[in-house]
Amino acid sequence: MSVSPIDLREIDKRVANVYEGIVVAGKKARLINDDRKIEFNAALASVPATNIGADDDSEDFDNPAQLSLSLKFEKRYKPHVEALHQLLDGEIEFDFKK
Repeated sequence: MSVSPIDLREIDKRVANVYEGIVVAGKKARLINDDRKIEFNAALASVPATNIGADDDSEDFDNPAQLSLSLKFEKRYKPHVEALHQLLDGEIEFDFKK
């Protein structure tokens, strides 16, 4: 994926403080990443293993179903990019207590 710059002025328009907005986006990115890990591990558990009973442990075997699943997850937006887009679209509600 290519690098896509984020205009800080856009974040400044949406939130009162840019730094607070970045912190909120970072916390949302962690939540997105945790959800994706759970989803990936659940999907990976349903993929049948192809190298059960292999005699040579040093040899690597490719599982086509596992590779296609990995590629599907790699094509998604990175969690921090998705969190910033959600922040800019107003999908994240937050409030800092003073």
